[in-house]
Amino acid sequence: MKVRLSRRRHGIHSLRGKLTLANVALLAIGIVAATAVSVMGMRYYLLDQIDSQLIKTRDSLGGSELTLREIDSLSMLSFVRDRLIPAQDGRDRSTGTVFAAVDKNGKPVGILGFDPSESQRGLAKAVGDPSGLAAASRPHDVTLDGSTYRATAARLGDGTYALLAAPTDVLHQGVAKAVRLDLAIGSLLLALLACLTMFSVRRRMRPLEDMVETSSAIAEGDLTRRIPSSCEATLEVEQLRVALNSMLHQVESAYRTRERSAAQLRSFVADASHELRTPLSAIRGYLQLYDKGMLSDPDERKRAWTRVLAETDRMGRLVDELLTLARLDQQPELRFRNVDLSRLVREAADDLRVQQPDRPVEVAAEGALLVRADESGLRQVLGNLVGNVRTHTPAEVPVRLCVERAGGVVRLCVADQGPGLCEEDAARVFDRFFRAGGGAGSGLGLAIVQGVVRAHGGEVAVRTSPGEGLAVTVTLRDGRPAADA
Repeated sequence: MKVRLSRRRHGIHSLRGKLTLANVALLAIGIVAATAVSVMGMRYYLLDQIDSQLIKTRDSLGGSELTLREIDSLSMLSFVRDRLIPAQDGRDRSTGTVFAAVDKNGKPVGILGFDPSESQRGLAKAVGDPSGLAAASRPHDVTLDGSTYRATAARLGDGTYALLAAPTDVLHQGVAKAVRLDLAIGSLLLALLACLTMFSVRRRMRPLEDMVETSSAIAEGDLTRRIPSSCEATLEVEQLRVALNSMLHQVESAYRTRERSAAQLRSFVADASHELRTPLSAIRGYLQLYDKGMLSDPDERKRAWTRVLAETDRMGRLVDELLTLARLDQQPELRFRNVDLSRLVREAADDLRVQQPDRPVEVAAEGALLVRADESGLRQVLGNLVGNVRTHTPAEVPVRLCVERAGGVVRLCVADQGPGLCEEDAARVFDRFFRAGGGAGSGLGLAIVQGVVRAHGGEVAVRTSPGEGLAVTVTLRDGRPAADA
C-alpha cells in the first residue's frame, strides 16, 4: 500500500514535476527571446522605411535651393501642394504626414497665403530648433496632438526651414498587435508543451517506478523479483536496469550461499557432535564399569582398555580430519615445488599391498611425472583415496592406480571394481560426514580430497554405477615451463 500511495503522489518537487517545469521554463524563455527579437526587428524595419521616405523628401527640398516664395510662385507649386501640403491644415490625408514652414527663429509661417494651422504650429513647437533637426542625419521622435511622429527638417534657399513629420502610431499599434499575437500563441504552446511533457515523462518514468516497486518487494523478502524490461526505456535507464538486475542476482546468490553455508554449518556441527559422541559414550561406559569395580577379571579389563584406546584413536583421527577441513576452508598457503607424482602413486600402491596382501593392485605410473604442487597435500589425497578403497570394498577386489599427462593437465585416477554407488549417493559423495549405506569411516575422506585438490586449483570427479565400481579422477594443472611442455 505504501508503494501504491507513493507512486500516485507526484507533486511539484517530484522529478516529473521538475522536468515539466524545466521544459516549460526553457520554452517560455525561448518564446520571450524570439518575440523580443522579432518585434525589435519589425520596429526597426518599419521605422527605417519611414525615415527613408522623410530623408528622401528632405534631400529633394534641400538640394533644390528653392525659397519659400519660389515654391509658392513657380509652376512646381502644384507638385509641392499635391504631395506635401494638400490641405489647409498642413496634413496629407492619405498618409497623415504633416508639413510646416518656419523661419530662422523657428516661428511658423504661412504657405500659399494661408496662416499656419494648429498642426503646423504644434509641429514647430515640438521641433523647437529647426537647424539642429536639419543637420541631424536621422529623423527624431516628436509628440504631436498626443501622437508620436518621426520629424525632420530641410533648409530652403532663403533661410527658412521646411518641417516634415510622419506618424508612427500605426507602427506602434502593429507592433503591439504582433506582441499580443506572439504571447497568445506562446501561451498556447506552453500549455501544449506542459501536457505533452507530463505525458512523455510519465511514460519515461515508468521504468524507474518499476525499480522502486521491485526494490520494495525485495526489501519485503521476495529476492526473486527483477526489474522488467520496458520498450519505452531510454539507453541510460536500460543500462541502469541491467546493472540493478545483475546486482540483485549477486545479492540473491550471496544470500542463498549464506543460507546454504549456515545450513551446512549447522549440519556439520550436528554430524561432528554425533560422530564424537559415539566414541565418547563408549569411553565413558568403560570408565564407569571400571569405576564401579565391575571389571574384576584381568581379561575383561584388558579388553575394555583396548576398546578405550581404539575409540580414542578414532576420536583423534576424526578431530584431525576436522582440523584439516577447517584449514582448507581458510585457504591455507601451500608450499608448491616440483613433486614426482608417479613416485607418490607407486608408494601408495606399495602401502596398500602391505596392508592387504590379497588385493590385486595395478599401477600405471612408470618413470617420473613432475608437477608443481604441495607434496604433503598430494600424499593426503592418495592416502584418502586408497584408504577409501580399503575401507569400503572387499579385500579381493582389484584396484587400479594410474597417472598421465595430456592436454596441459595431469590426471590421477584411483579405480576399483567394488559394488559402486547409486546415482543419489554419487551426487553426495563429497559431502562431509556422508557415508553410503551407513558404512564405516568418518565420511570426511573424499571431502578432504576435494578441498586439497581445489586448493591446488584442480578438479575432482567421480564415475560410478551400481556393480561397476568407483573411479575417482583428480585433474591438476600442468605447472611445467613452456619449454618443457
